[in-house]
Amino acid sequence: MQNLLRQEELLNQVREKVTAFATDAIFSLPTLLLALAVLLITRSVAKLVRSAAQKVGARTLKSLSLRQLLVQTSYAAAWIVGILLASIIAFPNLNIQDAIALLGFGSVAIGFAFQDIFKNFLSGILLLLQEPFSLGDQIIVGEFEGTVAEIALRSTQIRTYQGELVVVPNSIVFTSPVQVRTGRPQRRTDLAIGVDYNTPLPKAIKTLHDATTSIEEIKSVPAVEVDVVSFGDSSIDLLVRYWTHPEQKSVRRIKTQVMVALKQACDQADIVIPYPIRTVYHFDQDDYSDNMAIESVNN
Repeated sequence: MQNLLRQEELLNQVREKVTAFATDAIFSLPTLLLALAVLLITRSVAKLVRSAAQKVGARTLKSLSLRQLLVQTSYAAAWIVGILLASIIAFPNLNIQDAIALLGFGSVAIGFAFQDIFKNFLSGILLLLQEPFSLGDQIIVGEFEGTVAEIALRSTQIRTYQGELVVVPNSIVFTSPVQVRTGRPQRRTDLAIGVDYNTPLPKAIKTLHDATTSIEEIKSVPAVEVDVVSFGDSSIDLLVRYWTHPEQKSVRRIKTQVMVALKQACDQADIVIPYPIRTVYHFDQDDYSDNMAIESVNN
């Protein structure tokens, strides 16, 4: 009898809780629907804000990186405002101060859980603000080299010279040495060449200098330099230094032209570009045998 009474009492408690929950849900349904509507409206407003930011950035900012930063932060800010409004509508007892405090506490908790993501996010913002390189620049980061295709808040995309797309996290880009090959309007190339030891060096220097300056795309300022750098095993080594446009395609094409011009100039001036030379000495092994040396020691 007592067990039946206890079961009926538990069932009554469950019914009361379910009824209270259903009642609260019915009363909260309009506010939940309104909050959902606010989120849908936020989605459209965020797109409008992004489009407006793109237009404003195109008119006021020359830097493509800063334009991207303006667009991405404006889009994120619109969503944050919309989510806060939807939260206040869905939970009427939650005021703005509580929402901001809750957002701050949640940010700390999420930050510990997703610290790598936030590290990339902050690194992306700093890269866009400091702008050590821009879209279209050719850079080297670690073992990757290519053209910067996109600088986002999370990663930097590099298009390699082979046509491959490499996505590098911004935290790696921000903390690693970055070589910007197109950071200046001109770029120097050092090209080594060796001449025979019988070649008069003033003649070799003038021949190589004139051949290099004959290439139209080579910059006249700074001037072409030809230096003698070392005495090699089979040649006197010289170094030709010249300046060109910094793009890799231009550097590679002009280097080929310079090499062809140097070879033709050396042929016309009878300057020999020698092969590696090795001198081999032959001795009579009978005169230098180990047995004779041992016998002489024993005697």
